[in-house]
Amino acid sequence: MKLKLYIISLILVCFSYSCSKDSIETPLYGTQDLENYFANIDECEAFVGDLYKGFAYWHDWWQNYLRLANEMATDDAWMGNLNQDASGNYAFAFYTVTPSNAPGALINFYYYKYQNIGSANIAIERIPNAPISDQDKNYLIGQAKFFRAFSYWELVQNFGDVVLTLESQGTEGLDVDRSPKAKVYEAIVADLKDAAQLLPEKWDGSDVGRVTSGACKALLARTYLFMADYNNAYAYADSVINSVYSLEPDFINVWSCSNHNGVESIFEIQTSADQSFTVGNRFSVVVNARGEIWGTDETDKAMDGWGWCVPTSNLENAFKEEADSIRLKSTIIRLGLPVYGDSVDNPHYQFNSEYNKSCRTWRKMYVPVSVRKSLVNKDSHIPLDMILIRLAEMYLTRAEAAYFMGNNSQALIDINSIRNRVNLEPKTGLSGNDLLYAIWKERRLELANEGMRLYDIRREIDPIANKPVVDVLMGEDGTFVQYNANSTDYWENLHTKEPSNKGEAFVEGRHELWPIPQAEMDKSTSLTQNPGY
Repeated sequence: MKLKLYIISLILVCFSYSCSKDSIETPLYGTQDLENYFANIDECEAFVGDLYKGFAYWHDWWQNYLRLANEMATDDAWMGNLNQDASGNYAFAFYTVTPSNAPGALINFYYYKYQNIGSANIAIERIPNAPISDQDKNYLIGQAKFFRAFSYWELVQNFGDVVLTLESQGTEGLDVDRSPKAKVYEAIVADLKDAAQLLPEKWDGSDVGRVTSGACKALLARTYLFMADYNNAYAYADSVINSVYSLEPDFINVWSCSNHNGVESIFEIQTSADQSFTVGNRFSVVVNARGEIWGTDETDKAMDGWGWCVPTSNLENAFKEEADSIRLKSTIIRLGLPVYGDSVDNPHYQFNSEYNKSCRTWRKMYVPVSVRKSLVNKDSHIPLDMILIRLAEMYLTRAEAAYFMGNNSQALIDINSIRNRVNLEPKTGLSGNDLLYAIWKERRLELANEGMRLYDIRREIDPIANKPVVDVLMGEDGTFVQYNANSTDYWENLHTKEPSNKGEAFVEGRHELWPIPQAEMDKSTSLTQNPGY
C-alpha cells in the first residue's frame, strides 16, 4: 500500500446522502458512481485516503476552525487579534453562542464531521466487495472505522448526544433524533476494537503516517477515560505505553517541522512543503503573531500571522508555579524574548503589540525562520504536522485511571515520567484531591494548545465543588474570571479592546456543551436541542 496521505484524489462523495442507490434514477454513462467505483486497489486507496483529508483539513482553516475556537473557550487562550472583526470568535470565548447565532466554525465542524462519517460508512460497506486482497481490505476498512470513531468522538465532546448513523443513508434516513452519548460511545469502542484487530502495529516506508493499531488503542484509552471506565482506560493506555512508542527525549522536538512522525507520535496528520500542491498546514498562519517585524528584506517578513487564539497569562503562571521552564518556553513565546529552539535566527521575537491581547503566541505552532525563508508559498504549504495523539497523553491517562482505581503509587510514577523529561522534581507523597489536581495540572501543561483543554475541563468533576471543572473556572464567580478581574498582567490589562471578563456569561447547565446549529435543527422534525438553548 503506497498511499501518500498528502496527495489525495479529490473524490466527490455525496454525504448529502443523495448518492444512495435509490436516489439514482438515470444511469450516468461514462461517469463513476458508487455502483462502479471501488473497482481496483487504486480506487479503494484513494477513497480511504480522502478520509484523512476530510477528517483534518489541516491545509485549510475554516472546516476545522472549531479546534482553535474551543481553545478560546478555556482558561488557556484569548481570542487575541485586536484589529480584525472578532464576531466569529467572540461567541466561543465569551460564551454567547446560541443555536441561531452559531458561528461558521460550529456549523462547518458539525457538517464536515458527518461528511467524514458518511464517507467512512460508504468505505466500510463497499470495500468488502472490492476485487482486492483480504489484507488490503482489512487495512482499508480498519482506517475507515478509525476515522468514523474519531469523528464521533469529537462530535460527542462538543454536542453530547448526537445522531448515530453507521450505514450510508438516503435522504429519507436523515430525519432521526440524537442517540444517547452512552450509545455513541459504544459504537466508538466497537469501531476502534475492530480497527485495532485489522491494522498493523506500525507502517514502513511511504506508508508511515497511516492509522495503526496503536492509534486505535490510544483512542480507546482516551475514550474509556472520558467514559469514566478506568479499568479499560488503564489497560489500553498501558498497552500503548509498552508497545513501539517512546517519549521524545527533548520536549521541544515533539512539535517540530524537522521531526515528523517522531518516536512519541501515535497519530498525526501529514503535511509537506511541496509547492506543487496545497498540502501544508495553515493553522500556523492563523495563530502566528500579527504584525511581525523582521527587517527590510521581503523574505524576512514571511508568514505574518492572523494572530487568533493567543495564550493567557493564567496558563503561563501555571507553568511558573511548577518552575516548568522547558515546557513553558516550548509552549509560549512572549514579545521581545528569544524563541526557544530558534534563538539564533529569532533572538527577540518582534510583532505589533497593539494587535495582540496578551503579547504571547504559541511555540507549538511556530515555524522556524529558516523554514519560512525556504517557502515560496507561505500559507497552506507549511510543513508542520498536526499531532492528534501522542504517548505523553497515555502516561497521563494511565495516571488518572490509576488514581481512580486506588493505585496512587502508579499515578505518581506516571506523572513523574512526564515531569522527568523536562527536568522537574518528582511529585511525592500526594494522595486524595491533591494527587488528582496534580494529574490534571500535568495534563494542562503537557497538552496545552493540543485541542484537549476544553474537553478535559468539561469531563473533570471537581471533587470539592462536585461539578465539572469548567463550571468552577467560568461564570461570574469562576476562578478564571476572578483571576482576570484581579490580574496584574501588563499587556492583558492594557489591551481592553478584547474585554477581560472572558467567561463571565457562562451558564451552568447550558455551556458544558455547544448547541446544535439551528441550520441543522431546521433540516429535521425529530432533532432535539441541548439543554438551556
